[in-house]
Amino acid sequence: MKYTVRISKGALKQLEDITDRRIRQKIFDRIKELANDPDEQGKPLKNELAGLWSIRVVNQRFRVIYEIQQEQVIVIVVAVGIRKEGDKSDIYRKAALLIRTTYRGTSNRSRRK
Repeated sequence: MKYTVRISKGALKQLEDITDRRIRQKIFDRIKELANDPDEQGKPLKNELAGLWSIRVVNQRFRVIYEIQQEQVIVIVVAVGIRKEGDKSDIYRKAALLIRTTYRGTSNRSRRK
């Protein structure tokens, strides 16, 4: 089944902030692949990011964090960035902040407050 892939405004901004055009294109190409079986491509996230999925891109360095809306056959890319464990610029930390402050998906996914 084909999914429609959408990129949130926050994720689009993060993509635009990547200055290397080749890396940005590789990430965009990988995002397009999420249209086919997105739940088989990534790993489900836990805790505050429960309900979201993550795939590795560009030499395992970057992450694309996305939400799958099965009922509407939509994949929404929520965040894109580099994994820097323990650093405040880590993409998972940024995604959690983004979800708390700006991202408002239309799914019934529960969010911790």
